[in-house]
Amino acid sequence: MFIHREGYTTLFVTLVVLALLNGLIMWAFPEGGLTQKIVLGFSLLIYLVVLQFFRNPSRSTPADENNIIAPADGKVVVIEEVEEPEFYKGKRRQVSIFMSPFNVHVNRNAISGTVKYFKYHPGKYLVAWHPKSSTENERTTMVVETPQGQSLLMRQIAGALARRICWYVKPEDKVMRGEEYGFIKFGSRVDIFLPLDAKINVQIGQTTTGGETVIATWS
Repeated sequence: MFIHREGYTTLFVTLVVLALLNGLIMWAFPEGGLTQKIVLGFSLLIYLVVLQFFRNPSRSTPADENNIIAPADGKVVVIEEVEEPEFYKGKRRQVSIFMSPFNVHVNRNAISGTVKYFKYHPGKYLVAWHPKSSTENERTTMVVETPQGQSLLMRQIAGALARRICWYVKPEDKVMRGEEYGFIKFGSRVDIFLPLDAKINVQIGQTTTGGETVIATWS
């Protein structure tokens, strides 16, 4: 288990603030006692909660090139045929994975290939399960194409708590299935838009493991 680099600053600031708070309590209540113990226990709990937000476990990605891998840990909340207006401008199969604050927040490539399109969109911070969050929230859109000409679109979507989306790719980058391409702080949602003939291997309510769960296969 590793700590993601996006967490270094947040964890350091949190540690300093909590240390100052405990120092102030020790100064105000030099006799110690219950107050110091409560504040110390509460501080440790807060730090552990923040720490788990930024964990970055290693993952073992299935090798089959026909597999489309879950880009995030979380729960499948949408599987439906939709109109994708930004890039494909046509019908696609949408699979959405909701990331709670207690999931790993690393986003991983669903397939190997070349980044053909990438765009960041500033926007609102509606709750991630809101129907309009996919088109109105802060988000990124990335399209990856395989050497065989197959492609899919992945969209990072910020939520009410997730106020920072991070990404590490740009157009024409070569990416590998299972490797990280981004990070969403404090949970949100990732949408995947697949061809209509792709075989979906997950169900609504199913839990996914980013970089490992096979969510679909090419036709």
